[in-house]
Amino acid sequence: MSQVEESIEVGVPVHTAYNQWTQFESFPEFMSGVERIEQRSDTLTHWVTKVDGVKKEFDAEITEQIPDERVAWTTVSGEAKQAGVVTFHRLDAEHTKVMLQMDFVPESLTEKVGDKLGLVKRQTKGDLERFKKFIEHRGRETGSWRGAVV
Repeated sequence: MSQVEESIEVGVPVHTAYNQWTQFESFPEFMSGVERIEQRSDTLTHWVTKVDGVKKEFDAEITEQIPDERVAWTTVSGEAKQAGVVTFHRLDAEHTKVMLQMDFVPESLTEKVGDKLGLVKRQTKGDLERFKKFIEHRGRETGSWRGAVV
């Protein structure tokens, strides 16, 4: 199993950053390799990804969700094995630190080599940078889900 940890400071209030992160179907707008996400229930999402020409589909379950604090998930079926958490930390009224921690299992030779070369870490860092640009440019979230999963 491999791990990646990345964080970024965004120039929006914590509730704005958190609310946007709950809009899973918008992830393709800032996450490279994510083609589509379908929200199937409050706790189940279906992902379609394509990285370096390799397409994968999998379901992820939200295992914990606390408004303005955290969203945790794990894959429950499909072609990817991962689990992670995104946490939101209020820096001041207009700034938030977003931290992402993820454990994943690289399966193919290409994935294993990419992991050893730090490609997953760089992709995660790039995704967070694109999230920052996305939310700061908008200045507000595209929607929100304020329910809790514990």
